[in-house]
Amino acid sequence: MKKFFEEFKTFISKGNVLDMAVGVIVGGAFGAITSSLVANVITPLLGLLFNAKGTDALNFVIRAANEAEGQEEIVLGLGTFIGAVINFLIVAFVLFCVVKAFNKAKEIAEAKKKKEEEEAKAEEPPKPTTEELLTDILAELKKK
Repeated sequence: MKKFFEEFKTFISKGNVLDMAVGVIVGGAFGAITSSLVANVITPLLGLLFNAKGTDALNFVIRAANEAEGQEEIVLGLGTFIGAVINFLIVAFVLFCVVKAFNKAKEIAEAKKKKEEEEAKAEEPPKPTTEELLTDILAELKKK
């Protein structure tokens, strides 16, 4: 049992798991922001176009409620669906921008690293050839 908990501790303390956990938490918070943007900003603007309070004006009642027969209302939620699509597009766009920025930063870092490696190679004096090394060894042996 002790080994199990040690393995779990090793697993949970890996950077990837912690990064993923932070990503999930930030993603959840970002989802709340985009939902609020859609519900409180974009939906009322769309409702203004349709002269309604929101995109609910685009929902269609297929069957009205009939309490006497115990039937509930059936609604085709087109407006609700449009709100969800807008929410998705906002999240996808922001995610695209984040990934694009990350890739650009990675590209810049790799180019900088490659340039530093090339500069280090250029500054490094040329290594002696095998013949030069053998000649130096022979000269040292002759001195002794």
